[in-house]
Amino acid sequence: MLCDDCGEREATIHEVVIRNGQRSEKHLCEHCAQSSGLGSKSQTGGTTSGLVQGLVLGGPARPKPRQPICPVCDMTYARFRETELLGCPGCYKAFEPQLTPLLGRTHEGGTHHVGKVPKRALALSRQEGSLQTESVLGDAETRSARIAHLRHLLDQALRAEHYEQAARLRDQIGSLEAGDPDAS
Repeated sequence: MLCDDCGEREATIHEVVIRNGQRSEKHLCEHCAQSSGLGSKSQTGGTTSGLVQGLVLGGPARPKPRQPICPVCDMTYARFRETELLGCPGCYKAFEPQLTPLLGRTHEGGTHHVGKVPKRALALSRQEGSLQTESVLGDAETRSARIAHLRHLLDQALRAEHYEQAARLRDQIGSLEAGDPDAS
């Protein structure tokens, strides 16, 4: 098929435009297409084959984003994803942005370890009148910070409509306010 404009060269660019339900086709050679703005490098990546490559292959190759690396043990985040094992304590800090959501999903929204005290140990401690176990639980300020954190998680769970998780958080808050150490 020859070019609609010059009628001399083979048409290699085919434009189809639909306006108000009317279809119009234009068949142009590369020279006429470039002069009319259809074959410019900004639109096709240099050539018609560049346009096809861009559409089929997803565009020009982009450099891969740099993976974080632990400065202590040289562990990469990609290697952690393969092995599911961190190399050292420094990995937690190096991969913190990636690990925080992962830990949150694993531990029902909690990303910081609070710890637990066995009920029997607390009961024995209270019977003996010792405050040693109570000191492990933290003072009133620590408990109120924990309750505030749980209330924040409860709010997030309610906004995300995770009602089962919200019920568990509500129960934990109630237990902490009642003084039960196993609520943490």
